[in-house]
Amino acid sequence: MWWVYIVKCQDQSLYTWITIDVKRRISEHNGLLKGGKWAKYTRMKGPVELMWQLQVANRSEASKKEYEIKKMTRLQKLALIAA
Repeated sequence: MWWVYIVKCQDQSLYTWITIDVKRRISEHNGLLKGGKWAKYTRMKGPVELMWQLQVANRSEASKKEYEIKKMTRLQKLALIAA
């Protein structure tokens, strides 16, 4: 199973991505894994907070949903998170 997720960065920006392990990715975004390795986008914007996640059947579905979300405006993303 794959997940599509949205995190809120410390600067209030919203970041959308896909993964098979949300908990691990959040730890990577926050530099909490061995070696303190941060995900590239969130390195200067962390720590991040998980705001929304959706489980889908496969990578293809996850990528399609990610693309759909990335085309949304900030207000549309916030509405998705609130729903």
